[in-house]
Amino acid sequence: MAAVEIVSFGYLHDAPPVAHLTIDLRHHFRDPHVSPELRYMTAADEPVRTAVLNTSGITALVDATATAVTAFAAGPSAGTVTVADGCAGGRHRAPTFATALAARLRSDGHEVTVTHRDMARPVVQR
Repeated sequence: MAAVEIVSFGYLHDAPPVAHLTIDLRHHFRDPHVSPELRYMTAADEPVRTAVLNTSGITALVDATATAVTAFAAGPSAGTVTVADGCAGGRHRAPTFATALAARLRSDGHEVTVTHRDMARPVVQR
């Protein structure tokens, strides 16, 4: 199987990283930022992960993205497949999705690295 690099990020901090696949989680998945009890937490906290992973459609998107990664990996050009997934601030949805995708890809036999570019940044006031 292929090497896969996953980078979670926040659109409000900087441009998306260069990637084979860029997944935008901003508009179709509820933002934990809107819940005061979750706002200052990150994907390192269980309540955030639970809120994100219980959102309708997330599991299907993880599965679809894993299928797309496998398709890229099967192509004639060898090399690392890069997936960037972003949400508004990069603290909740994107790192949770990245971690879930990494687990799925590892179970499929891929070698996966994950970087959370913006998870440690301060909450964006909006």
